[in-house]
Amino acid sequence: MKRRTFIRTTSAGMIAGMLMPKSILANSMPAKHNIGLQLYSLRNEIKDDLPGSLEKISNIGYKNLEAAGYQDGKFYGMDPAAFKSLVEDYGMKLTSSHVTFEKDEISTVLQAHKEAGVKYMVWPWLSNEQRKSLDSYKIVIEKFNTIGELCNQNGLLFGYHNHAFEFTPIEGVIPYDLMLESTDPGFVFMQIDLYWAVYAGIDPIAYFEKYPGRFKLWHVKDMLAGEQKEMTEVGTGVIDYKKIFESASLSGMKEFFVEQDVIRGDGFESVKKSFDYMNDTF
Repeated sequence: MKRRTFIRTTSAGMIAGMLMPKSILANSMPAKHNIGLQLYSLRNEIKDDLPGSLEKISNIGYKNLEAAGYQDGKFYGMDPAAFKSLVEDYGMKLTSSHVTFEKDEISTVLQAHKEAGVKYMVWPWLSNEQRKSLDSYKIVIEKFNTIGELCNQNGLLFGYHNHAFEFTPIEGVIPYDLMLESTDPGFVFMQIDLYWAVYAGIDPIAYFEKYPGRFKLWHVKDMLAGEQKEMTEVGTGVIDYKKIFESASLSGMKEFFVEQDVIRGDGFESVKKSFDYMNDTF
């Protein structure tokens, strides 16, 4: 399921009647860091059992969460304050949220995210229409500057999450560079998805050096060797995260979130492997 489809179709009644099961991962190692998890990684599990999924995520050791389930003023079918309370009941914090919305929804979106205790609002993708030309990107950039200023006025920070297409040149211009150079640094940050950057043949550290301080959030996922460049658990692939994390301060990174769009096997065991690697290594 595509991210936007998931955001738009989360059922408002999914948690009705659910019990909180004992986690099979209760004996996991305590976290040494505030390692975050993008909940899109476990979208199917969350759809089946939101409270039970949060319990298991907490027991793994994750502390920060990034949502991918906002719709019509609610998070995963719950009122913002109620969802915030549920997350905090498991010793975690809703730090960030992936969200798309129309112009007339902005007031509702901002209010809901403030009530949920979110600090970062992140635009997660662009449609084909929004990225078909440099002029299309310029329209997006103007929109982001406006949204970013409104977020700033409401105590929120606004950013954009990349995939690989932003690094494909259009008329000799790399759209990602255009976005970095044309968005207001005071209002718009970048959430760099390190997998997609490497997938596109980009050296993230080179971007940190060229645009220091612009990358407040990171998405951390790994890549298998081979032509398919399949996603895999962090620490089991070819991305040199030890080297990349040496430039965390240069990049301006404040928080990072483990994410895996495609998981083969048990979802909780998968995100646990990534957590254990990050917790043991950094």
